[in-house]
Amino acid sequence: MCMTKATSSVPDSGNNLVAAGKSGESPHGRFSGRTVVRSAAVLVVATFLFIVLTRSFDGPNRYFMLSISSVSSRNQKSNFSQEDIDTLELKKILDNAAMEDKKTVIITTVNSAWMAPNSIFDLFLESFRIGNGTHQLLKHLLVVALDKDASSRCMDENLHCYELTTPGVDFSGEKFFMTGDYLRMMWRRIEFLRIVLELGYNFVFTDADVMWFRNPFPRFFPHYDFQIACDFYRYDPHNRRNSPNGGFVYVRSNDKTVQFYNFWYNAQEQFPGKHDQDVLNKIKFDPFIDRIGLEMRFLETAYFGGFCEPSKDLDKVVTMHANCCIGLENKVHDIKMVIGDWKKYSKNSSITSWTMPRKCKY
Repeated sequence: MCMTKATSSVPDSGNNLVAAGKSGESPHGRFSGRTVVRSAAVLVVATFLFIVLTRSFDGPNRYFMLSISSVSSRNQKSNFSQEDIDTLELKKILDNAAMEDKKTVIITTVNSAWMAPNSIFDLFLESFRIGNGTHQLLKHLLVVALDKDASSRCMDENLHCYELTTPGVDFSGEKFFMTGDYLRMMWRRIEFLRIVLELGYNFVFTDADVMWFRNPFPRFFPHYDFQIACDFYRYDPHNRRNSPNGGFVYVRSNDKTVQFYNFWYNAQEQFPGKHDQDVLNKIKFDPFIDRIGLEMRFLETAYFGGFCEPSKDLDKVVTMHANCCIGLENKVHDIKMVIGDWKKYSKNSSITSWTMPRKCKY
């Protein structure tokens, strides 16, 4: 695990608080009084600065300035043992799935509920097969199965598969939004992706409810470390006030991204009960991001849209995400409509917009 060493930004002010008395003067004389006055002045100034800084972060756009020494720089043990992950086996599978550059893969995580027949995963694979220039990308897809049944189904599809089970945790059934098992599953995913970065692989991570209709790589910014789709895109691609969605990200493997994923994972203890996306919305403003030099970009919903903010022009669509939608049955219903719209568009390009979702409201 790549760590950064914390250094104190608070100067040692001891020399400023202790005055050397003149020869023969009592330590309880006037120089001692000056020391008390100086100490009091320092305390007043520090209190004033604390109040100003605290109030400056107040308001709807305030953010948390996390303690780097407490979150990113110490040896914190993961909730999940890295021993559960066979890195030698994982590296072998990543090598087999990698693109021509030998270091870029596409990754999704699924459990048996999402891989049931006629469920999300079938629609996910269908989108690759009917998309423009996406069918060949399937050979670079790594399916991370969170339970044994999902792993068996993956093998049946003749895909690159890695079984990521967690001792004592059952990830097989539908995990409802923000329940304990759902949160554990989301954070397990972040930990796994960090390990992929440590092994030296770039990745596009995609939720299985993201439909792929065009090759996304031409739309990624060149040479940036971390690129992420948005629920709502309101600003320019550099602006961190955009609303990111962790269901579709492109990440390049380097020291900065390893440190960032480690920081992201460990930040969960600062925000108990929050999932990875909520925590990302907190830490994206943290000075640590700039300190390590991470280049972060936000992808436009015109190309990488979803039910929250759908792409308005099918001529531009790259992916379509069933976000802003809770419940597996609801997602399946409305994704089928999305697949139907794309098929119609492929036959008649005069159809340029999506059908309004019936079960998923945005």
